[in-house]
Amino acid sequence: MRAGRVWVDGRPATELGMRVDASTARIEVDGRRVNVRANHEYLLLNKPAGYVTTAADPQGRPTVMDLVGTRARVYPVGRLDADTQGLLLLTNDGELTHRLTHPRYQVPRTYLAEVRGPVSAEACKRLVDGVRLDDGPARAVSANVVRRGKTRTQVELVLTEGRKREVRRMLEAIGYPVTKLVRTRFGPVDLRGVKAGTTRRLAPHEVGELHRIVGL
Repeated sequence: MRAGRVWVDGRPATELGMRVDASTARIEVDGRRVNVRANHEYLLLNKPAGYVTTAADPQGRPTVMDLVGTRARVYPVGRLDADTQGLLLLTNDGELTHRLTHPRYQVPRTYLAEVRGPVSAEACKRLVDGVRLDDGPARAVSANVVRRGKTRTQVELVLTEGRKREVRRMLEAIGYPVTKLVRTRFGPVDLRGVKAGTTRRLAPHEVGELHRIVGL
């Protein structure tokens, strides 16, 4: 605060010990919004394969909630297929969840897909130009080969819609069925440092960035 790095509602906070209404105040540190709402939880889960993204499953399959070590009632932000791994956000912030999953806000999600065989630059271009699916055309913001092996290729894709099995359907539409799929990033939040099957709480600046990109 003495350095002028903390701002409240658009003005520098200069008084040590000042009080604000956390439910309405906009608090920023170094220009990045910080969440201070004590009644909201924000978690990141590195989802393993084999878990369904629901609070409960009538078929008795393991769910992502079995991996969440918190007493707070949190809910997944969108879905990952049972056979898809990687970053899943969970929160009880309903408005943030709505905006993060609504196509209007164009929140980018990054995926690493492993497919059989070589993937050409032309194939990546087709993903960006758009491919036709049974529920309408779909296109990636970007698509790039990140690793080539003897029999498999890893492709990184960035999408903003989040339709059901969208990445898998897009790659299958151009002749590359997916053998493994991992979501590595959701908006400004990435998966680094989180082991499969474990969670961590989002840092205040990460929560602030999520709110910022959807206009909250």
